[in-house]
Amino acid sequence: MSETRGFPPIAGPGARVLVLGSLPSVKSVEKQQYYGHPQNAFWPVMGELFGAGLEMPYADRAETLVKNQLAVWDVLAASIRPGSMDAAIDETMARPNDFSRFFREQPRIGLVCFNGKAAARLYDRLVAPALEKGSNTPEYQTLPSTSPAYASMSFAEKLERWRVVRDATET
Repeated sequence: MSETRGFPPIAGPGARVLVLGSLPSVKSVEKQQYYGHPQNAFWPVMGELFGAGLEMPYADRAETLVKNQLAVWDVLAASIRPGSMDAAIDETMARPNDFSRFFREQPRIGLVCFNGKAAARLYDRLVAPALEKGSNTPEYQTLPSTSPAYASMSFAEKLERWRVVRDATET
């Protein structure tokens, strides 16, 4: 089984909100894009909130998020995962990204939003215990997963819950 490796963050110097997924899906790895599965609601949500929808080329979407003080990354730098389901991530092989360094480089981040419960759980287990305690401790919020596997919530409901991301970049 081969290792799945994550991507560098989408982030600019003024990021105020960080959105964290777990690890790129098979489709995302194929496309070398965050949220590359065509049925994932992430980019349609970003389209509604920031004008960074699927009608734009990927690089332009990423640039639009940066201009709106939003960063996107994954909790894990790498792990073994057959397929794309978060439940299949081999947590014994999971290597988290370097969040201590990221937060030092991004001191304005005041809110970390998890794209689903799996990302929040991985962060709590693998990242939070190792973080340096300091004055710049962001708030955390778990949002409904934009994954097509989480179909029990409508797009409209997800969009409403995800508005917190836009609200936090406007304050």
